[in-house]
Amino acid sequence: MDMENLDRYVFFEHARKAAEAAYADNPLDTDNLTRWGGALLELSQCNPEDSKKLLQEAVSKLEEALTLNPQKHDALWCLGNAFTNHALLSPEINEASSYFNKASDYFQQACDQDPGNELYQKSLEFSFKAPEVYAQFHKSRPIGAEPSTSSAKTATRKKKSSDLKYDIFGWVILAVGIVVWVGFAKNHMPPPPR
Repeated sequence: MDMENLDRYVFFEHARKAAEAAYADNPLDTDNLTRWGGALLELSQCNPEDSKKLLQEAVSKLEEALTLNPQKHDALWCLGNAFTNHALLSPEINEASSYFNKASDYFQQACDQDPGNELYQKSLEFSFKAPEVYAQFHKSRPIGAEPSTSSAKTATRKKKSSDLKYDIFGWVILAVGIVVWVGFAKNHMPPPPR
């Protein structure tokens, strides 16, 4: 893990632990549940080995927040991101399509709750293009016994598909990171001067 990813991992692991501790004090705090889910979503990007497990935990926390407050637009948006990540990690198109549909539904609900939010609008727009990106990504990957004319060509194809995947994940991570950071900033504001 490079230094930048290590810093991100440490930051979001701290956020996860803080949210877990806050949950013990107040399990009905939907802002905290949303931060917890967002931190888990970020951690899933830092830790590829446990990515799916962390995504499932993130979905669980975000769904818990929505059971307490079904109109919580930032939880709806984070849930859309979690399902988008699930889809991008899915090897089967049918499974991925199901996740993309769920993501679109959650992005639409977030837009309905906060219609002026440009980030939610962009996420909804991307969710309509995501299946196409998924298809391109999986189409560019070598499948089974596909004939290869040169190993350099295959390596370039793998690098391009890998770059596309990391570009998509990078934008999703950035967006979730901003939401988590803003949530932390709101809850840890210094007292006003006297």
